[in-house]
Parts: sequence; C-alpha cells; structure tokens
Amino acid sequence: MIQLKTKEEIARMRRAGRIVAACHREIGRRLRPGVTTLEIDRFAEAFMLGRGARPAQKGYRSYRFATCASVNDVVCHGLPTDVPLRDGDIVTFDMVAELDGWMADSAWTYAVGRARPEMTRLMRAAKLALYRGIRQATAGARLGDIGSAVQTVAERGGYAIVEAFIGHGIGKRMHEDPQVLHTGKAGTGKKLREGMVITIEPILVTGRPNVVVDADGWTARTFDGSRGVQYEHTVAITAAGPLILTE
Repeated sequence: MIQLKTKEEIARMRRAGRIVAACHREIGRRLRPGVTTLEIDRFAEAFMLGRGARPAQKGYRSYRFATCASVNDVVCHGLPTDVPLRDGDIVTFDMVAELDGWMADSAWTYAVGRARPEMTRLMRAAKLALYRGIRQATAGARLGDIGSAVQTVAERGGYAIVEAFIGHGIGKRMHEDPQVLHTGKAGTGKKLREGMVITIEPILVTGRPNVVVDADGWTARTFDGSRGVQYEHTVAITAAGPLILTE
C-alpha cells in the first residue's frame, strides 16, 4: 500500500536527507588510498548521531553497520572492513538517516585516488541514468517511464543494469511500496502521484548483471568480477515536479 506524504512530512524527510547529503560530501573529502571503509563507517555513524539522526541501517535485520560499503566488484550491501582502500578502487557508500521518525536514503560511488578512465565513464553514465530517471518522476507519469529512462542511458553507454536490486518507497519505514525498477517500458506501471516518495538507485556494471551473494548473507558482487557503480537519491513527487531530498 503506497503511503502518500503531506508537504510537512516531505519537509521532515528533507531534513533527514540533508544530513545524508552532508555526510556524503564529508566522505568524499576523507577518501584516499590507505583509508578503510570501516573508518568511514564509524565517521558516518558519528556524523549522523552528532546531528540528532539515527543510522537506520544499523540493526536492520541484524545488520551491524551504519553504512553499506561496496568496493569494486561488490555492487551493493558490502560490509565495511579494515582492508585499506587502494589507488584506483571504486567504492559505493549507501546510508539511511532517520530524523524524528522520518528516513532518507542515498548511495554514492567514489573513486579512490586516480580514477581509471573506464571507471570515470561508467560513473558518469550511472549518474546520468539516475538523473534522467529522476526527471521522469512527475505526477501523472508512470513507474515505467523512470525505468525506461534509466535503461536507455545504460544501454547507450554499453552497460548492463543489475535488475536484482531496485528502488522503493520510503518514509517512516526504510522500504515501502511501490517497487521502483530501473528497466521498463515508458507509459506502463503504476501512476505516480503527488505525495509519493521513492528512491531511484540504478546499479550499472561493465560486464554481465548477474550477481552472487557472499556467505555473510549481505555482500552482493558480480559473478564475472566486473565492476559496478551505484547512485541513489530519495525523491518526492510534488506539484512542482520531482524534489530531490538527499542533496
């Protein structure tokens, strides 16, 4: 059941989203070769707590960390570790902040040190796919419009989309209806309505989109070892168009 949010509730979610966005900016300043994802995770938790927010992922289904930290061939849900990042690595940090009962969710991929040209192209395409999807998030449009826009960008760049992981509604709970696919046919799917708040979070990979989950039950990596990147925003459907809550 889709939960429509009032303008005041969306404003509350935006306050949580601004904390997430500020945390991502600080992470970008701290990443360099030799830093560990566990160090960044501890920083992110302290950052959110220091601003009155709760890292909502911690404790979710017994998850132990404030962020997901996905390095290189890990496409999502990677566990932070004490392994130092190396020059040329790519890492995605995904986090959810809860402030006064309302949540906001965002993931961002970063290059560590000197980015390889092929990774720069992949990151650029994934970011473009996200924003093209967001452009379709208007009242009266359909979920298929978002998926089609994302898919078009990915395919034009020669990249595959990991379809095993999708976007979702969000609000007082981390995962709400509707499901937001990153592939699809324009003009199909549920109609978007003012007051809906969703995440759009495509994962693009250089190889095949098939993934395998490690024995830890969380870490999802490409089956063929190819690299993947993800960008995600929480977006509200408003009368004035899509409103990004996590920037």
